[in-house]
Amino acid sequence: MIQRNLTKVLKKAAEQWPIVAVTGPRQSGKTTLYREIFPSWEYVNLEYPDVRRFAAIDPRGFLKQFSEPVILDEVQRVPQLFSYLMPLVDETHAPGQFMLSGSQNFLLLDSISQSLAGRCATFNLLPLSNAELNDRLCPSSLELDHVPWRTSPKFELEELLFRGAYPALYSNMEHVSPSLWYAQYVQSYLERDVRSIVNIGDIETFERFLGLCAGRSAQVLNMSSLANDTGVSVPTVKRWLSILQTSFVITLLPPYEKNFNKRLTRSPKLYFLDTGLLCYLLHISEADELLVSSFRTAVFETFVVSELFKSSYNAGLRPPLYFWHVSGEKEVDVVIDRGSHLPIPIEIKSGRTANPAMARYIDEWIAHGKAKSGLVIYGGNEYFSLGKVEFVSWSGL
Repeated sequence: MIQRNLTKVLKKAAEQWPIVAVTGPRQSGKTTLYREIFPSWEYVNLEYPDVRRFAAIDPRGFLKQFSEPVILDEVQRVPQLFSYLMPLVDETHAPGQFMLSGSQNFLLLDSISQSLAGRCATFNLLPLSNAELNDRLCPSSLELDHVPWRTSPKFELEELLFRGAYPALYSNMEHVSPSLWYAQYVQSYLERDVRSIVNIGDIETFERFLGLCAGRSAQVLNMSSLANDTGVSVPTVKRWLSILQTSFVITLLPPYEKNFNKRLTRSPKLYFLDTGLLCYLLHISEADELLVSSFRTAVFETFVVSELFKSSYNAGLRPPLYFWHVSGEKEVDVVIDRGSHLPIPIEIKSGRTANPAMARYIDEWIAHGKAKSGLVIYGGNEYFSLGKVEFVSWSGL
């Protein structure tokens, strides 16, 4: 079994909080992780109709049957349970009473957030990180300026981008086709998760919308353009984007806004959180296509950004990630906000050959005193410094 970086964080949280919740996309390994860390705990899967019916009809009776700590899997299927968990944990305030798992970010819902406020530690588990696939720990995004980078990848870059990072694709690699697996994954996602979040009558239009979002990964979001191309209204696009975020298909990277420039864009950038799913939606059918594909740059940037999100989530932190863009051509792909410390600007380049021009906007930040140093993460394998800029191979993430 691949060791997950979130393990230590979850163990510590269970010693401090009555409820610990882990959310993340379907098939990201949440259940496996919980049962590996807490093998003696009772386990209940609310995907089973009879179990779900009991929990929905008689929440008190359902919860009263457990005398020991319990893992409630896919708990978002019975949202009324959250209100009944609150008085139970308030009776003793003892840590480690309930573990909640779900394939939707149910804590985004106001009513649920209020029910669990002050009683629940919440974490996100995305698919496998590059560090986990290479059997090593990954530092949080806040520590990237002093990482002892290494180059020992188990997988070639194109294979990793094409296959993505869902655990099922690595448990039996010789017999699992990524394209077939993602076809089933998308179908399951559309039929189960999407329809459980909101009533979408025209699922084919939503599927087209999903594909159009894939074509915009690593781009500044233009909702009007996306609405026009999908054939729906802008409010519908906003609602559907929220669904994709809630189910961890995409994330939106906000602009960096510390008065660096008044012409800063206000729109976020859209990123998928798994490159394998992205490649499937872009109709990339094999890894070698990425060598010449017009989508290579976007897929590579998506990979790096998703790895940065994983590094924060796996440390139990909220990702302090932004991007910087002003009118014209100036843009820094990722900015890591470090609070009272100067931020870390990062450029992401898919090319295998590094050159100083890749760091020109980072150099500008440093020259204006907006950063002390920066990173260029690129598609090659070498590590070196040019002035105050570190050039880092993708394999070091």
